[in-house]
Amino acid sequence: MNIGFAVCGSFCTYSTMFSAMEQVAKVHTLIPIFSHSSYTIDSRFGTAQEHIRRAEKICGKTPLATIAQVEPIGPQKLLDALVIAPCTGNTLAKLAHSIADGPVTMAAKSHLRNNRPILIAVSTNDALAGAAENIGKLLSRKNYFFVPFGQDDPQRKPTSMVADFKLLLPALEAALEGRQLQPILI
Repeated sequence: MNIGFAVCGSFCTYSTMFSAMEQVAKVHTLIPIFSHSSYTIDSRFGTAQEHIRRAEKICGKTPLATIAQVEPIGPQKLLDALVIAPCTGNTLAKLAHSIADGPVTMAAKSHLRNNRPILIAVSTNDALAGAAENIGKLLSRKNYFFVPFGQDDPQRKPTSMVADFKLLLPALEAALEGRQLQPILI
């Protein structure tokens, strides 16, 4: 199956995200999509170019990184599913409010027109604060599924939650069958 794999700017999760991307690439054809931040920002977790090259190596394709590049996803029915991993609080908010102002959110909007699944791998410091409302909105919407997630550092970051990237592939297979992998909170 053709799976879009959209990468947002939660750079601290990239090592586990890329491991999950490698697992999915063993089973499915991947089309990488990068947010503006992931495509341009260098961080203490590596340069944007290093991340782009790694995605290219895993997927065998150059990441799509503009609205114009991702817009055909829906009209041409290019994807069987779209994975957004990591999905930041900013992207959660935009998805919850139907804002399509970048490559990842436009890919989601375009893909949804085909009634096909979007799998979200949450990674946000405010999942149990400001982002909670947006997670709730997406949990109640058709075609949105989540990689099981939990608190990553309850003592030092009590509102932060991150997806368990080891569960990304089984969560994707469940989403392709139209069901949410359980338990969703770990």
